[in-house]
Amino acid sequence: MARLDINRSGEMEVFVRVVAEGGFSAAARALRMTPSAISKLVARLEARLGTRLVNRSTRKLQLTIEGAAFHERALQVLSDLDEAERSVATCAVPRGLLRVNSNIPFGLHHLLPLMPRFAAAHPEVVLDISLSDQVIDLMSERAEVAIRVGPMRASQLMARKLGESHMALVAAPAYLARRGTPQTPADLENHNCVGFNFARECDAWPFVIDGARQNLPAHGNAVVSDGEASRRLALAGQGITRLAHFHIGRDIADGRLVPVLEAYNPGDVEEIHAVYVGHGGRLPARVRAFIDFLAATVDLAHPPPMPD
Repeated sequence: MARLDINRSGEMEVFVRVVAEGGFSAAARALRMTPSAISKLVARLEARLGTRLVNRSTRKLQLTIEGAAFHERALQVLSDLDEAERSVATCAVPRGLLRVNSNIPFGLHHLLPLMPRFAAAHPEVVLDISLSDQVIDLMSERAEVAIRVGPMRASQLMARKLGESHMALVAAPAYLARRGTPQTPADLENHNCVGFNFARECDAWPFVIDGARQNLPAHGNAVVSDGEASRRLALAGQGITRLAHFHIGRDIADGRLVPVLEAYNPGDVEEIHAVYVGHGGRLPARVRAFIDFLAATVDLAHPPPMPD
């Protein structure tokens, strides 16, 4: 017979079972232990507490006053332990505060429109969502899930790919009517290009020219901090910008933006991942539910409708 490793909570569980079963023998059968092992365990508990818990002189189990008080407190302690384990168990119902960080374009066009569906499916999860194009450190920012757009770098974080989206140069019809449509990448010298004001691996725009990939500088009279600002400037007729289809696909479909220089498009894509701390393979239920939801519902080619 396997020997139970009894600790203080284990002693409480055995004592509570003795009371529930009405005797040592019945408790021994329920716990698959011997009556002598049960008796020794209760005796050890009494010795540690310095008081008798059970009167053994009668055939029927009888608790002392101290035994009755200890039994009541033990029931509460064991109930609290059960609740503590349920609240953090990976298979528990998703609940609690979930901190999520996303870049601005994905957050506005995909994440936020989907959140009512997630909230309806998991009403006990409280979402704390931050939108920023700055790459954050999950541990220092205390975020549990972050959306990363672009190539994944070596990291101890876990990642789940949500999809990938092709890049495109686009401009508003009004801008092209005013300035003309560029026919070759060299024509961009005569156009206003909307760029970014943060450091990137390459500030130039890539093209395929005569079968070879080339990066050409893009100049203009405005630089911005994030893709959504660049999109809005393009929609306003400010100039040409380069963004991913997951961000501007609906604008293209509705005619608000027009792709240009597609014959020179190198076909590069931006990958979108949900990253999170793996916790040794174990995740809080709310984190697992959120990542599974994104993987099942995010459709980069068909973003959900946005409110005006």
